Amino acid sequence: MQHIIDRFISYVVIDTESDANSETTPSTQKQWVLANKLVEELKTIGMQDVTIDDKSYIMATLPSNVDYDVPTIGFISHFDTSPDFCGANVKPQIITDYDGKDIVLNVAKNIILSPNYFKDLLQYKGQTLITTDGTTLLGADDKAGITEIVTAMELLINTPEIKHGKIRVGFTPDEEIGRGAHHFDVEKFGADYAYTMDGSQVGELEYENFNAAGAKIIFKGKSVHPGYAKGKMINSMLIANDFINELPSGETPEETKGYEGFFHVHHLTGSIEETVLELIIRDHNKKKFEKRKELIEKIARKINKKFAKQFGEDIVVTEIKDQYYNMKEKVLPVKHIVDIAEKAMKELDIKPLIKPIRGGTDGSQLSYKGLPCPNIFAGGHNFHGKYEYVPAESMEKAVKVIVKIAELTALQESAKK
Repeated sequence: MQHIIDRFISYVVIDTESDANSETTPSTQKQWVLANKLVEELKTIGMQDVTIDDKSYIMATLPSNVDYDVPTIGFISHFDTSPDFCGANVKPQIITDYDGKDIVLNVAKNIILSPNYFKDLLQYKGQTLITTDGTTLLGADDKAGITEIVTAMELLINTPEIKHGKIRVGFTPDEEIGRGAHHFDVEKFGADYAYTMDGSQVGELEYENFNAAGAKIIFKGKSVHPGYAKGKMINSMLIANDFINELPSGETPEETKGYEGFFHVHHLTGSIEETVLELIIRDHNKKKFEKRKELIEKIARKINKKFAKQFGEDIVVTEIKDQYYNMKEKVLPVKHIVDIAEKAMKELDIKPLIKPIRGGTDGSQLSYKGLPCPNIFAGGHNFHGKYEYVPAESMEKAVKVIVKIAELTALQESAKK
């Protein structure tokens, strides 16, 4: 297990935060540091056909060690970390034999990871936890996934008695800003299907995710001296506030769960003359998803009508862009790939937790590009913030699941002979 911990830490100390405002791929140059390290590591452990393209997409091959045809399967993770919280100067802390009590992440700042608030911690009593120092995120999303894939490939290479077909590995940039699969060459990857190692707690197995869109809404105004503003000033910030208040109450991330969709206002900047509101729209149901987008336009039209005479043009301008769709539509026709992962977990005494993803992964976009791609747990919790942690034992279990999927895929084809 120490080998897994050391590998994971060597990844998370490298800052790979992505940037949604950048137009390059990868969106930040610093992602190349880990990308290049991964290329060398894949070569060192004995992977073949290791490539990295001009956008930092990494692919590698583990050749089949059986003499019959087996579907080519893939395992994919992303190496960028979320821009939602600081990802620089990560200082991991290792808590051995966790006692189930509060963990002081940072004494000076009194930052505490407590099971009273994060009840999932109690699942890992007696295990080895890797946490932050309270000043950064950890990066288990998704450097835990990368750790697990590399370690599983190394294990298969060093244990040739485990039979498997051809395996393809892929590591991507910019997943956290919704672009992880944008330049992924599915044809070059050449897998029949794949799995992203990008879920959370042990046992998670997901093949449903949100339909997703992002909206940027610009509110215009007119600035006038406040002493003489009667009937003249139009404060764009107040109009933005009115817009937000028109959104359905109770349909925010913090108030929804399961299959419930939401609107999430995540950025708001402004002045009297102009305010910019950014929000995301999420729903598992395609019809409800479309209605949510329609509601944004409806609210904008209502406000524009209200100010039409006074302002003389649209005072609210909306821009809505679809980001990804529910992979369920593409995975159900090949549901056996989910069944294989479920069987792998059961054979390893891991209880499968099959549930919808309240988010998205590279797999959602890849499924629509022709590569069906369910999502499997990577083991981390509390992603994108200072309370993020991952049990080392969970990463170890994920490694075993990857190996078992490869083994079961080969065994199933062998049984057909």
